[in-house]
Amino acid sequence: MGLTSSMSRAKRSLAALAVAGLIVTGCGKGGGGSSGTPATTGGGPSATGGGTMPATSPYDSGPRAGEGAIEETLVKKGEALFSSKGCTACHGFGRRISCPDLDGVTMRRTAAWMEQQILHPEVMTKQDPIAHQLFAQYSLQMSNQGLKADEAHAVIEFLKHKNHETAGQKK
Repeated sequence: MGLTSSMSRAKRSLAALAVAGLIVTGCGKGGGGSSGTPATTGGGPSATGGGTMPATSPYDSGPRAGEGAIEETLVKKGEALFSSKGCTACHGFGRRISCPDLDGVTMRRTAAWMEQQILHPEVMTKQDPIAHQLFAQYSLQMSNQGLKADEAHAVIEFLKHKNHETAGQKK
């Protein structure tokens, strides 16, 4: 009876390991952009500290913000908010100040992800894998500026405009 019970425990242990292996290999997939590749924090393995899987987010699934048309009527309002709220103290375009470089951000992120990050940065850092990874990388918590949804939308339109400008300068 002892041999049968030992073999039964070994089979259960093997089955548990197999299930765990399937779960681990399934993590980190999905949440990608329209190209079918997973969304990342931008920069490949070096951005994640080595060979770790890039973070994905339920807010970052779908077309990138920069793929949509720019609502030019909101750009000036977004630029004024970006400046008046002090975003320029931490963020640059084409250069890192103390937080992520925003050059190309609208092609790395969806509008939904950026809106959530602007409106609820403290929640995103705790609950969103990408925001959590950025916090770990930069060691700074983005402050909540108290913007409303329409103001966040205007800032995103400014970022799309600015990213379009800088992409044109690189050509």
